[in-house]
Amino acid sequence: MTMLQEHLEPAWLDAFETVLLRCGIAPDDTVAVLAESQSRPVLVQLAQAAAARLKARSFTLVLPTPFEPNGPPARSTGASVAIQNIAPVVAALASSTLVVDCTVEGLMHAPELPAILRGGARVVYVSNEHPEALARLAPSDDGSLELRVKDHVKRLRAAREMRVTSAAGTDLRIALQGAVAGGNWGYTTRPGTMTHWPGGLALAFPAAGSVNGRLVLAEGDVNLTFKRYLERPVDLAIEDDHIVRIGGSGLDAELMRSHIAAWGERAAYAVSHVGWGLNPQARWDSMALYDKRDFNGTELRAFEGNFLYSTGANEVAGRHTRGHFDLPMRGCTITLDGVPVVEEGRVRA
Repeated sequence: MTMLQEHLEPAWLDAFETVLLRCGIAPDDTVAVLAESQSRPVLVQLAQAAAARLKARSFTLVLPTPFEPNGPPARSTGASVAIQNIAPVVAALASSTLVVDCTVEGLMHAPELPAILRGGARVVYVSNEHPEALARLAPSDDGSLELRVKDHVKRLRAAREMRVTSAAGTDLRIALQGAVAGGNWGYTTRPGTMTHWPGGLALAFPAAGSVNGRLVLAEGDVNLTFKRYLERPVDLAIEDDHIVRIGGSGLDAELMRSHIAAWGERAAYAVSHVGWGLNPQARWDSMALYDKRDFNGTELRAFEGNFLYSTGANEVAGRHTRGHFDLPMRGCTITLDGVPVVEEGRVRA
């Protein structure tokens, strides 16, 4: 496997400029680049250079990455702990036009995010990927992905039940009453909103007591927390939102049982969000082509037709934990009130 270098390449800078332009940045707008000591340096540099190209007024905050010696390593949480509720940091970000979030885990579930958004800032999380992966998935000029995601989010918000089935044995029912549904397409122009790049999925955070059934992870499905394609099936029994049994005799099931138990929290077993990928440019097989340190896996959350089941923090259900699994699955059929939106891994128009 080739180790990719992280010099500033023109195509990567063009991609960052494209994202900032699609976020509506104009000369003299204020762009805050948020980083931490363990951030990928090239992403910070590219964000700074793109803001300068657009003649925005930018500043950079670099915070210490907290080290937490107790408990298992936290990966793929979407909940950066770098800000540490430092009020001047929150105030500076909240008063900016755009926050380019280059933290390792991102602010999606960070406790400070609501205050930042209430200030009117918009936030784009730059996934902790090698810039090549980001540049391949820069937003298109025609806005087609935005339109597609908005259409699917509209269907999701109108539905009362999602059902997910597969040939591997999945049969999962998700009540959508009280759920908070949304989507992202890699940029945002509306003050007080957040997105992430790469984008391209529709998802819902179900209310408490909404998810029941069986979820069977098949060979080739993905555990993004481990950055690993499954080689043996893992059979999850889900009752009242929580995984109550992790079946399977292979290493994949053993790893999952071990890591989820290490948090010592019932919330780590519960559903965080559910949804499906809509980005035709994203590829399921891309993880096989990158070294683990060069890949965060947001592309695999968004590849067209995957069903994404995630465990962990769910503010809608009032559950908080740093334990988190993102589990993109292939070959599923997803229906909303009986109407298919994805059939055997293929998105219906």
